Amino acid sequence: MDHGNTEKYERILKDKLEWGKLATFVPNKDTPVYNWFFYKEGFARELVLKCLESFGIKKGLVLDPFCGSGTTLLACKEAGIDSVGLDVLPMSVLAARAKTTDYDWEKVRETAKKLLKRKFKFVQSDFPGNLRRFFQKHTLDDVLFFKGEVDALPEDVRDFFMLALVRTTMKASWAYKDGSVLKVRKHPVPPFRHFFRRMIYRMIKEGESKKGKGKANASIGDARNIWLESNKVDAVITSPPYLNIIDYTKVYAIENWFAGKGKPTPLRSYFGFSEGKEGEKKYFEDMGTVLKEMHRVMKKGAMAGIVVGNAYFPDRVVEVDLILAGMGENIGFKAKEIIVLNKRPALEGRTRKVGTLRESMVVLQK
Repeated sequence: MDHGNTEKYERILKDKLEWGKLATFVPNKDTPVYNWFFYKEGFARELVLKCLESFGIKKGLVLDPFCGSGTTLLACKEAGIDSVGLDVLPMSVLAARAKTTDYDWEKVRETAKKLLKRKFKFVQSDFPGNLRRFFQKHTLDDVLFFKGEVDALPEDVRDFFMLALVRTTMKASWAYKDGSVLKVRKHPVPPFRHFFRRMIYRMIKEGESKKGKGKANASIGDARNIWLESNKVDAVITSPPYLNIIDYTKVYAIENWFAGKGKPTPLRSYFGFSEGKEGEKKYFEDMGTVLKEMHRVMKKGAMAGIVVGNAYFPDRVVEVDLILAGMGENIGFKAKEIIVLNKRPALEGRTRKVGTLRESMVVLQK
C-alpha cells in the first residue's frame, strides 16, 4: 500500500528511549486513583505532564479522543486544566468519570455503609452465558446482587461504586487477559462481600486525597466525529488503538457488560475486524478522518501528541508514525517531531530480524 513519501519524516525522528516506560500503563499501577482501573493499552501520568510542559499548557482545554481509562483527563485535572475525553468503550468512560469526579466523600461513606449491610438475595440477570465460565457460581451470584444494588444508587455516587464493583469482580474472577483473548485461570477467591468492602474503603481513602481543580468531561463518542465546536482545543494528548488485530470489545467484554447500556459501536478497523492490507487501508482511512477532526477543533498554534506503534506484517513493517506525520501535513498540520519511545526488532519466524518496530509520539502543530 502506497502511503506517499515518508522518508522525509525520518529526519524528525528523535530518540527518547528513557521515556519508554511512560508509553505504558505500568507506572500508573502504583499511583493512587490512576490505578483504579488497569488499562494495559494506556500510557503513564508522567507522559501527560511532560506533554503539558513541552506544549506550554497551563490553562485552557485539552482533548483526548481515545481517552481509555482517563489518564490524560486525571493528569490535566491535577494540573488545573480542563479536559474532554471520548471513547467508544463504556468501561473506559466509566473509569474516566469515576476517577475525575469531585465526590461528596461523606455521602460516599454513608452510601458504602448502607450498601454493604444489604442482605443477599438471588437475582435474575442477563449476564452473558459465555462469560459465566470465568466465575465460581456463588461469586457470580454475589456480583450480580451488588450490580443491582449499585444500579439503584443516586447518579452522583453510582460511577464510584460501579468501578469499585468492576475492580472487585475482575479480581474475584478466573479471567486472564492473554493478548487479544480471555482465558480461564482458576485460583482461590476470598468471600466477595469482604473483598468488595476492602476495595471500596481503599478507593475512598485514595479519592479523599485527590487534588486538582481542572474540570473533566468524559463521554461515549467516536473520534471520527468529535462533538466539540471548531477552534476550541489548546492541545491534544492521546493514543489511538494500534494497527493490529486486537478486538478490545472482547478483551474487556466482562467490564463492558457492567458499564454499558448496550453494545459499544466499534471503529471498524481499530478493533481488528479486518486483517492484512484491507485492515491497514481502513485503519488509515479512519485515522485520516480523526486527524481532520482534531485539526478542526484545535486552535491555531495548538499542539498534538499522538502515541502510536508501528506494525509488522509477514512481508513488511508499516511505519505508522512516519505515515501519520505525512497525513497530518497533508491535512494542514506541521509535523514538528517524532519522539521515539521504544524500539524492538521485527522478527520473522521469531528468529530472523526483518526490521525495527518503533513506538513513538507524533507531535503535530496546527
